Amino acid sequence: MPEEAASIQEEGKGKSCCEAETTASEDERQRVRVRSLKKKKKKTMSGASSTTRLSLSLSHTLKKRGNRVADCRFASISINDVRDAKEEEAVNAFRETLLEKKLLPARHDDYHTLLRFLKARKFDMDKTVHMWAEMLNWRKEYGVDSFLKDFVYDESEEVQRWYPHGYHGVDRGGRPVYIERLGKLEPSKLMNVTTVDRFLKYHVQGFEKVFSEKFPACSIAAKRHIDSTTTVLDVHGLNWVSFGKVAHDLVMHMQKIDGDNYPETLHQMFIVNAGNGFKLLWNTAKGFLDPRTTSKIHVLGNKFQNKLLEIIDSSQLPDFLGGTCSCPNEGGCLRSDKGPWNDPEIMKLVHAGEAIYLRRIRSSFDHDDLEIKLSASKVAHSEISSAGSGLVMPTSATGVRQLMPPGHKMNVLEVSILCPSWFLY
Repeated sequence: MPEEAASIQEEGKGKSCCEAETTASEDERQRVRVRSLKKKKKKTMSGASSTTRLSLSLSHTLKKRGNRVADCRFASISINDVRDAKEEEAVNAFRETLLEKKLLPARHDDYHTLLRFLKARKFDMDKTVHMWAEMLNWRKEYGVDSFLKDFVYDESEEVQRWYPHGYHGVDRGGRPVYIERLGKLEPSKLMNVTTVDRFLKYHVQGFEKVFSEKFPACSIAAKRHIDSTTTVLDVHGLNWVSFGKVAHDLVMHMQKIDGDNYPETLHQMFIVNAGNGFKLLWNTAKGFLDPRTTSKIHVLGNKFQNKLLEIIDSSQLPDFLGGTCSCPNEGGCLRSDKGPWNDPEIMKLVHAGEAIYLRRIRSSFDHDDLEIKLSASKVAHSEISSAGSGLVMPTSATGVRQLMPPGHKMNVLEVSILCPSWFLY
């Protein structure tokens, strides 16, 4: 300031007086600035619907102006996705049909979910719509939407003892690896610790976790969309005679649930330690199966290790399958649930998207509009998650629901807010 410069040049004359005036002036300007910021912030927040508006520009404004943004994180995530032009056209038509028939709940409005159902019915629109409607009806009657939160499977440890199975690591493409040791299955003892109904609910809950946690986490880790698994079935010691009708019916029931409601989630299956009898049965059975299905299934004898290691890194493969992992501190590999879904940083991203989605559903029940202001050129719909745990854009968001140009390779999610709006101060 000119006055302050003059007071310095005059060797201290009136220095204390000028300093007092300067301090008072600075304090007043600061108070005015704070009041202005509060007014602007109040105006901005009142323009949004209570705590249900989330805006990238708002958060940047708050940060630049010195206001605290509590527990909010920003991240740049790129998930590459190449889409076939004809498939994209079919998905668009399928989606419009479902919207017209009011058969498209927000949690299932996802490009890859729609595509999986189309593939399952070979892109026959009428058959796919019927399959979709049956899936929604099954979920409602079975109460599937509440399984993740409400269903508690207390007998899981005992079930694991008589039916060793679980997810362990990822394949070289980043997909989760699911393993079953069918040769160690003891059906009668399994049914002593659980019931068919509870086991089927446990099975469905497991699939729901795959879509809400494992696939999104694997997609983030691999930086590309993941919605299928690599499965390894170890049939060493399997006794078909002792398998029993209950076990057979249970397996068939699980396969029907999976095929009808979670289609096209198998990338590859490896059946290892298969004896000559199993191979003979398989060669007969595959003649009655869809060639697309049989092309995914590989039946191997006891020299399978090299083949599996081509698909799965040794660090991700249990030692009993030729890998180097044993998970001694977790009670063994099939109890460890090893994978990107146990990485805290990755799961922060998954759960942040989940929180935003859940807030949208809650707001819609309250007749309270949610607006998530994200650039349509940078954000595509539901790419972190396949079944509702990713960022979900409102239908009113211009351009966000539009399909990308055919064959377009895109960065699906970049620089988005990874906290719900009620965290904003």
